Amino acid sequence: MKRCAWCNENNPVYMQYHDAEWGRPRFDDTYLLEMLILESFQAGLSWECVLNKRENFRRAFDGFERAKIMAYDAEKQEKLACDPGIIRNRRKIKAAVDNAVIFDAVVHEYGSFIAYLKQFWDGETIFERDLTHNELSDRISADLIKRGMKFVGTTIVYSYLQAVGIVNSHEKTCFLYQTK
Repeated sequence: MKRCAWCNENNPVYMQYHDAEWGRPRFDDTYLLEMLILESFQAGLSWECVLNKRENFRRAFDGFERAKIMAYDAEKQEKLACDPGIIRNRRKIKAAVDNAVIFDAVVHEYGSFIAYLKQFWDGETIFERDLTHNELSDRISADLIKRGMKFVGTTIVYSYLQAVGIVNSHEKTCFLYQTK
């Protein structure tokens, strides 16, 4: 089976992610928060690095339960910063907590995070390749930053949109390639 060139076929975790998750629509709020947090930790690093630590992140961040993350105090954040199983960047850890609070406010305002995203997007999968951002990621990023989120630049938001299945970017040679 031919996969996208970025998929390290020597890494079963990466292959599973590529084959069963990346580019497939999944819009429940817990998953959308998980992917937003994980993508923010990717800033300056490789996705493979983050993905290899995903189970540790799930453990450390209480299964990405929004209410629990929002309650993380300085002591809990310091504990996370000392956890060798995750990326221990204090700025990203604080951003994850602050972003969860903002995510929660968005969910309360719109009913769900996907409803919020749909104010920018028509609900149809976008099929495009070889981009690092687009007009959609530019608009969402600008709005999230305006709301106070950190580590949500347009490139990170574009990767997020790919991860959750709003943008499908499988390469033409990949067995998952689609045009519509």
